[in-house]
Amino acid sequence: MSMPKFGAPGIRTSALALTLGLLPLLAACGGGSDSKSSSSNGSSDASAATTTVNGATQLTVPDGVDDATKKEYIQENAIAVCMKKQGFTYTPHVRSSTVADPFSAVDGEDYARAKQFRQKYGFGYYAGAVYPNDPNVPFSKAAMAKRTAPQDQDEDGLTDAQKKAYDIALTGPPAKTKAEEKVGGCTETGRAAAHGPALSAAAEKNAEQARDDQNHANGLALNGDAQLVQLAQQFASCLTGQGISVSTTQPTGMVSMVRLDISRQLPENFVSLSKEDALPLLDKDIGIALKDLECGKKFRAAYFPKEKAKPYYGENG
Repeated sequence: MSMPKFGAPGIRTSALALTLGLLPLLAACGGGSDSKSSSSNGSSDASAATTTVNGATQLTVPDGVDDATKKEYIQENAIAVCMKKQGFTYTPHVRSSTVADPFSAVDGEDYARAKQFRQKYGFGYYAGAVYPNDPNVPFSKAAMAKRTAPQDQDEDGLTDAQKKAYDIALTGPPAKTKAEEKVGGCTETGRAAAHGPALSAAAEKNAEQARDDQNHANGLALNGDAQLVQLAQQFASCLTGQGISVSTTQPTGMVSMVRLDISRQLPENFVSLSKEDALPLLDKDIGIALKDLECGKKFRAAYFPKEKAKPYYGENG
């Protein structure tokens, strides 16, 4: 298949009831509103599934997911309905938030969870070589396989001509020139169901600039917050006292500074190291990770709630 699962390009993944996911997508694709229970092969992690009266697989949106993840469900479900209308099967897939962000357990927002992770895996860089079969380690073989797009049988048994028709239905006809290349077909139908009609080039540019401006303003607010500035200074002093270098004292940088600084010094072959070579590096990584966690406990407890109110993703996106 030419398009990967987990939605079309441009959807932020970083994981409400079924009706919330179905209403906008059925309106977009014209599918029936009645459904019946069904098992789903290769569906999203821990998600139940139903089928429409037309036979399209639909994933149930889990309770408590964020808006971006909810839109992924809406998009994937809409693609499935749209493809079924054209006579094809499309199995929707949405990655869970844990799979989408392999470092969700290590960032320190949940202190107890991060401590449990770091005591065994450190920051996660060398643990993959030591625990290759552990899917909870970001760079293990098991985790890499889990993050690969799932295989399904949607195109099994199709002739070459039918596969070509399938791809056209999914992404639209091939562009005649590179300048005309764009995603169309049911993928665009799904995107529109989740995100609304496509904006003009000028409107999209303005919207992107508005997002960048808001992100910049949020960063300034977080870095100018008196409480966070004070806690960041205490965090930095604790790190230097533990023999850990500090490359920034800005709150937006301090939250993951130690982990990111280490990532910039990783050997090129850190993923493929032997267990014997990785073990001493992992032991050192665990020590630094735990010191960083303890030094930054008060800072992170204050930072993450404020960052949720003023989301910030860095000046370079």
